[in-house]
Amino acid sequence: MSLSIHEKEKRGKKISKILAELYPDPPIPLEHEDAFTLLVAVLLSAQCTDIRVNQVSKILFAKAKTPTKMLKLGVEKIRDIIRPCGLSERKSQNIYDLSRILLEHYDGQVPQTAEELEALPGVGEKTAAVVLMQAFNIPSFPVDTHILRLANRWGLSESSNPSIVSRELKQIFPKSSWAKLHLQIIFFGREHCKARSHDGNKCPICRHFSS
Repeated sequence: MSLSIHEKEKRGKKISKILAELYPDPPIPLEHEDAFTLLVAVLLSAQCTDIRVNQVSKILFAKAKTPTKMLKLGVEKIRDIIRPCGLSERKSQNIYDLSRILLEHYDGQVPQTAEELEALPGVGEKTAAVVLMQAFNIPSFPVDTHILRLANRWGLSESSNPSIVSRELKQIFPKSSWAKLHLQIIFFGREHCKARSHDGNKCPICRHFSS
């Protein structure tokens, strides 16, 4: 049975309180120095763990942490370095191509609108939202697999479409909480509310909403 927006907001307040107690100051998982290195790190994170991305990006950024240096490095060397992250052929080409576009059209700077970011090779809605939020402090609510799963599990959304889930979560939670809440839900999903072997009666949040 679907919850009303009032019931979702009430549930959202309870969830926010629990998450704030568990993760009062959640760190940004992907290590980066600026908007460009964050953009590259998020691209690398597709189907790869944050731990692996941080290991690989450290090596990559030691050689090239600007669009200019990334172009000089070249696709093949980028691919060789990022191979442990998986999908290296596609990711290396995207990193090279977006570096070229940033230099040709944005003076080497990462744009600050969702439309411009999503027009870059390999950049989708979630990646753009992460960059806007974490690099430029522009309110966004990126939805990854953890947030999608938990939003459904907690009755905050019934959709499997990340774009729709993002819009629904924005209606439930105050804009000022989005950046921290996004990270809190991800950490909670990894540690307490996993996709498999989940016990709703023991979960710190799900146990409050089980019927």
